[in-house]
Amino acid sequence: MNEVERITPYGTDQSKGEQVEQMFDSIAPAYDFMNRAMTLGIDRLWRTKAVRMVAARSPRSILDVATGTGDLALELARLIPGSEITGVDLSEGMIKVGREKIEKAGLSDRIALRPADCLSLPFVENTFDALTVAYGVRNFADIPAGLREMYRVLKPGGMVCIVELSTPANPLVKPLYKLYTRGIIPLVGRLVSKDTRAYSYLPESIAAVPQRQAMCELMTAAGFNSAGFRTLTLGVCTIYTAIK
Repeated sequence: MNEVERITPYGTDQSKGEQVEQMFDSIAPAYDFMNRAMTLGIDRLWRTKAVRMVAARSPRSILDVATGTGDLALELARLIPGSEITGVDLSEGMIKVGREKIEKAGLSDRIALRPADCLSLPFVENTFDALTVAYGVRNFADIPAGLREMYRVLKPGGMVCIVELSTPANPLVKPLYKLYTRGIIPLVGRLVSKDTRAYSYLPESIAAVPQRQAMCELMTAAGFNSAGFRTLTLGVCTIYTAIK
C-alpha cells in the first residue's frame, strides 16, 4: 500500500473511498472558488497545458476520471472539436455542480457526467481513445488498481494524461510551499467550506502521493508504455502521460 492510500480525510472507520465521497459532497459548493484561490488561477493554465497534450492525438472518445465539477471535461470539449467526453466521479455533489456548468456552457450534447468508482469503471475494455485525471489520483483508495482499470478501458494506442499536485524539489521553494499549503490553505478552506478537515487532508495527500519517476513506475507496472512526466510552476504541479 502506498503511503497516500493510508491518509484519509476524516480518520474514521469508513473506507477511504467513502470518506473521499463524503468530503467532496461537503465542499462541492466551494470547490471551484477554492481551486482558483489556492492556485491564484494558475490551475486553468495547467489544465489547458494537459488538454493540448491530449488534443495532439485527436481523440474522439475521452473518459475523465475523478471529473469533479467538470472543469477538465469542459476544457477537453472546447479544445478538441468533435470529441465526446464521459466524466465519472464518486461524489454526487460534485457531479451536480458539474452538470449545471456544462448545461450553462451549452455542451450537454458532448459531455455526460455519471457517478462511478475509479476502481470499478462501468465500461468494457478498449472503450476510450484517451483518458484523463486531474487532481484525483491521490484520492484513489488503491492507486495501482485504479491505474489498471484505466488501462483496461483505454483502447490500444490510447493516451492517459494525469494532472496532479506535487511537492517542489527546489530547497529554496519548499519552505514557502510548506508554509502556504500547511498553514494558509487549511485556514482559508475552513473559513470558506466549513469543512475542518478537507483542506488539511489536501497538503497531507499531496506530500504522500507517489511523484515524478515513482508515479511513472506505477503506470508502467499497470501496463502502460512510454510513461513520462513534465513539471510545471516550480514543481507544484506535474503532468504524467503514457500510452497503452
